[in-house]
Amino acid sequence: MKQIYLDNSSTTKVLDEAAQAVFDVMTEHFGNPSSLHRKGIEAEKIMRQARENVADALGVDSREIYFTSGGTESNNWAIKGAAYSLRRRGNHLITTLIEHPSVLEAFAALEKEGFKVTYLKVDKEGFIHTNELKEALTSETVLVSIMYVNNEVGSIQPIDEAAKIIKANSNALFHVDAVQAFGKIPLVSNLEGIDLLSLSGHKIYGPKGVGALFIRDKVNIEPILHGGGQEAGLRSGTENLPGIAGFGVAVNTCFKNMTKWHSKMAELKQRLRKGILENIPDTVLNGPVLGAPHILNISFLKTRGEILLHALEAKDIYVSTGSACSSHKNVKSHVLKAMDKNVEEQDSAIRFSLCPFLSLEDMEYTVQVLAQEVKEIRKFVRR
Repeated sequence: MKQIYLDNSSTTKVLDEAAQAVFDVMTEHFGNPSSLHRKGIEAEKIMRQARENVADALGVDSREIYFTSGGTESNNWAIKGAAYSLRRRGNHLITTLIEHPSVLEAFAALEKEGFKVTYLKVDKEGFIHTNELKEALTSETVLVSIMYVNNEVGSIQPIDEAAKIIKANSNALFHVDAVQAFGKIPLVSNLEGIDLLSLSGHKIYGPKGVGALFIRDKVNIEPILHGGGQEAGLRSGTENLPGIAGFGVAVNTCFKNMTKWHSKMAELKQRLRKGILENIPDTVLNGPVLGAPHILNISFLKTRGEILLHALEAKDIYVSTGSACSSHKNVKSHVLKAMDKNVEEQDSAIRFSLCPFLSLEDMEYTVQVLAQEVKEIRKFVRR
């Protein structure tokens, strides 16, 4: 039986060339980048190349890229670091109701410390209203954080417009969680209007445990890790060089192929969406028809998402019921709730997240299996 992995928004399979880069660093180029001898200089060169790969992909200066342990650290550092740095100027922050838990919980922590947070609502497709953003800005606002692509439903926020509104109406910094956008869709050119941007390696076919934070030149945020002064003194701790090397290679490969891979995933998504909605009754699309090319969220009414997930798993098809970071908390999707989805729609939602290495035949097979399994599950649902 063929394995069909449709949970790429949770994590991705590492590219062969990225895995080889990790192996080479662990076994051959294993020096500490801070060491002054030849092994250290060799390691520092590898890290510099990875930093340049990330910077080139974003259209920014490599000195504006700081390596982290992943998207969660990047988000926490950007949000808390900016809030602490600018606290004397104001204590008002803005974000949205559909952010990743690593963003929402960082804001919740800051609220306990006395910061005031405005949470922007979204419409039924998962988009913010930019006029509400403009109205929420005050002279006390020091930070706005809006995700680029929602990890559950794939809505792409109007980041370019939001950046212009923020810069025209406030002195606030603008942070963007681009973990689900980077390498999947074209970003704002040269990150114009964006001050801070979070990335993660394992969402783009790189290793886990590595990510990056873009901090625009002359933007000052407080470090949240102190120690040996690595990453220009802003993020202490010996750098994860194997992960960084693999991340850099994955970035390079993704951006060389982004146009082709974007088209492929968009085609796969369209085939899967139409196949499900046209062949399985009582199904509801959650999110926009288009949106990000790799994320599709559909509710299968009269089922439970978790039961359907395990039924598909038995057939070697792997999906999720929402964010991987929330899956063990036994809570309903805050994203679907914010989109005004009812309880049944929330409970029966499945997220399919794609990669360019799947085929149209994989999508057709998935629809066939879904139709069978949904029909079976519904036989046991109380009417």
